[in-house]
Amino acid sequence: MPVYEYEHLEEPCAFGLVFEYPQSMRDEPLTVCPKCDGPVKRIISRPNINTPKTNSDLKELGFTKLVKRDDGVYENVTRRGGESRYMEAGKPETMPHLHKTITD
Repeated sequence: MPVYEYEHLEEPCAFGLVFEYPQSMRDEPLTVCPKCDGPVKRIISRPNINTPKTNSDLKELGFTKLVKRDDGVYENVTRRGGESRYMEAGKPETMPHLHKTITD
């Protein structure tokens, strides 16, 4: 169930000036505080987005990361067993083995 943030428009109560409140996405936004019945408005909050931080995180998630090293030469920093460390343009044998990581 999503958690929405609300801000008191007048004096805050025990919930504080800004408080979180779990609601269904189908519910109408609150107009009064459930604790003090004071007027509130829903505010837009930052989404929590978690992205992989390291090359090993990417590798564990099944991603392939190529870093440009020279003209037409890329280093496969997430290479798996049997894969070439460098991918070179025009040499298909140096391509990452995507069929090993892509599944249904």
